[in-house]
Amino acid sequence: MSTVESSSSAVQQPPSSTLPMLGDNQVSTMQLQMQASTSSSSSSGGGNGSVGVPLDTQSSGEPPAKKQMLDPNAASSSSPSSGGGGSGPAGARSGTNEKLAYRISTALCCAVCLDLPKTAMYQCQMGHLMCAACFTHLLADGRLRDQIATCPNCRVEISKSTASRNLAVEKAASELPSECQFCNKEFPYKSLERHEQHECQERPTKCKYHRIGCQWRGPYHETTEHERNCLHPQKSGYEVMAALEAHDVKIKEEKKMFNTLIDLLSYEKIIFNDLQMKPYRTDEYVHKLFYETARFSAFNQQWVVKARINNSQRDPHQSNERTITYQLILKTKTSTPMSIHFFALKGPFSDMKVSTQIYKHEFTETSTESDYYVLPLPDGNGASGSSECNRMLANKGINFRLLMFLLNK
Repeated sequence: MSTVESSSSAVQQPPSSTLPMLGDNQVSTMQLQMQASTSSSSSSGGGNGSVGVPLDTQSSGEPPAKKQMLDPNAASSSSPSSGGGGSGPAGARSGTNEKLAYRISTALCCAVCLDLPKTAMYQCQMGHLMCAACFTHLLADGRLRDQIATCPNCRVEISKSTASRNLAVEKAASELPSECQFCNKEFPYKSLERHEQHECQERPTKCKYHRIGCQWRGPYHETTEHERNCLHPQKSGYEVMAALEAHDVKIKEEKKMFNTLIDLLSYEKIIFNDLQMKPYRTDEYVHKLFYETARFSAFNQQWVVKARINNSQRDPHQSNERTITYQLILKTKTSTPMSIHFFALKGPFSDMKVSTQIYKHEFTETSTESDYYVLPLPDGNGASGSSECNRMLANKGINFRLLMFLLNK
């Protein structure tokens, strides 16, 4: 009977109770032996430290299954699909990609304005990058100072013949992500301009009743709601008369110029010349830049066109806004007064962008030079006009077509 009880009690005991009990001295001896064997195996493996040990057990010495049983959070923390606030491999890759895109965009920036190129990208002989606007600005500054234009980084000489376009940089920059200035979302740089002008719901938009005086300006997605509640359509004609009069003044000026041009085309004596103005320097103490054409014939007389920058400002290179004014000069003597209408426009051998503005001068024996008139570049004296002026100054000469009309009295 005692034999049966002892066997049943042996079955009910846990498996660990069947192992022999070890004393403290034996446990410490076994730990020392295990540490010695581990250190000897790592030193004999040529410094790898992983000879005969599975990869999953190198960090903790436990197999994966047992490690998960001992630490239930280990599986979730090591899972690639876990979000973990970017601490997992997916978050690390995203952060790495953002840092890489930032480093690439920084490396491809213009050395002058520190911005990615929107059009062309030029490089000097040493490989430093400059966008087209800054490149032409440097060339224009060199022209105004009567100095050789140099790269802002290495000071090597730059010109249209020595610098070259970098198409690889232009293509790479067009694919980099760039942030919209209105909605702060990222888009490829090549499609950013189209998004900001036509697609962005946050782009600033005018009310369709702005022609009758509505001054509202807000995001595009609020336009429909504003126009539904706009009060200007319900205003009386007297209240919107001021806005309509300002609009009529602009329309009248355009109509007057158009009618004047039509009348000039009916003149008996009309002539045009394709000309080129070349840069020269005055003989003053401070040599000022001016442009002048060679002599040309018109109406049996000899003429010259002369131009200057910023009305002969002392240091035009210190100004960001630049304008070109020109005058028509009669080089031969005339016995009878000549009433001449003239204006400059883009010619067949020119790439200049100029608006139409007609000028008039009465040439006599004592008045052989007209006043200086503004060459109307896009947007007048704004940023676009200054950039067009820089582009013209960067060239070796300014090509244009001059139309002249003589009124017979």
